[in-house]
This record gives sequence, C-alpha cells and structure tokens, in this order.
Amino acid sequence: VDALDPDVLVAQECEDPAYSAAAYRDWADNYCWIGYGKSKGIGVFARRGLSIERLDWHDAGYQLFLPVRIAGKFNILAVWTQSTKPASMAYIGQFWHYLQLHKSKLDHSTIICGDFNSNQIWDRPRRAWNHSDCVRELGDLGFFSAYHRHMNEPHGAESDPTFYLYRDVKRPFHMDYIFAHEQRLNLDANCFKVGSPDDWLTFSDHMPLIIDL
Repeated sequence: VDALDPDVLVAQECEDPAYSAAAYRDWADNYCWIGYGKSKGIGVFARRGLSIERLDWHDAGYQLFLPVRIAGKFNILAVWTQSTKPASMAYIGQFWHYLQLHKSKLDHSTIICGDFNSNQIWDRPRRAWNHSDCVRELGDLGFFSAYHRHMNEPHGAESDPTFYLYRDVKRPFHMDYIFAHEQRLNLDANCFKVGSPDDWLTFSDHMPLIIDL
C-alpha cells in the first residue's frame, strides 16, 4: 500500500498493530483500530504528522464502525459490515441502523468508506433497510458514491468490481464504497479509481478504492 502514497488509509480485515510484528508496529505508528481480539478488525492509518483521534460515536452493538477525526478538519467513518443473526440485520442492515443513530452528525466534512458487503443486486424489496434504501437516505443527506458519480453508472450495474470471491476473476462483485458529500466530490478524471486485479489480486481479494479530495 505504500505504493499508493496515501495520506489516509482505511483497511478492513487487518490486525491490531499493537499486538503484531515489530515491522507492522513501526509502519503503523499513527492509527486507530477496532476489531475482534487482536487479529481481525478495521484500521484507519494516517500519514505521519496528521493527527488522528477516535470519535465517541456509540455503536449500540452494530459492527464494525470506526469514526475518526483527521487533522482536526474532517471525519472518516470507516465501515466493515458484519454478518449477524437474524440475517435481516446482517451487513447493510448493520449500516442502516448505525446511520439512524448518527446521521445528524454527518456533514460535508465527513467521508464514509469501506467494505459494506452490499450491492443493489441483493436488495430484498420488503426489507426496510436494503442497499437502495441506504443509498437513497445518504443521498437525502447530500452523500453520494464517488465511484458512481465518477463513472456515471447506476448502483447494481457497476463495470468495475471491487472484490473477487476466492480471488477468482470469474467471480467479481462490487461491494466497497466511498461516500462523500456533494460539496467535496471532485469529478476530475484523475480524482478516483479502483485498483486493478493485475496489481492487487496477489495481495487481497479486495481492490483498493483511491480518491483525491
């Protein structure tokens, strides 16, 4: 990931650096992390010199959400939705309920990003919190997916996958997103891209989403 030279990196399914190898701890000296035990969580890593602090947003048991303040100027809500029982509460249901708790805190300085494990193709119309409902509610708050704004594609018809099941290029899905306020979204051709499987599939089944705001 150093090849991306990021100011801020959001990574799902990562270890807590505090309990990991020395090289990882040295690399990740400016971060916030939450997760299960010490080996599987979500981390936000900031470039040295940028302040990062975890925000006290109660999660009410919904998982996993990590809100942080970067450089005292903007917030990142890092997302890695989880499976749970009942199944109707899993994945995008976790995000919908968390959004109800904290949508009053969201403003143009907030970026929402991560692995939502969700796409419109899996909508269940009778469910009150499917993917389309969340996208619509975020839109009412002024938040839009950077990918869909940049590519001018509808949800559910994405041409670029962000995930390859079992790292198989024949099993692609789009389930990772960056939502930013319309005041922040820059539609310049170089501002957003999805990493190529030729570069990344050796390392991860998820491709990076890269945005310059």
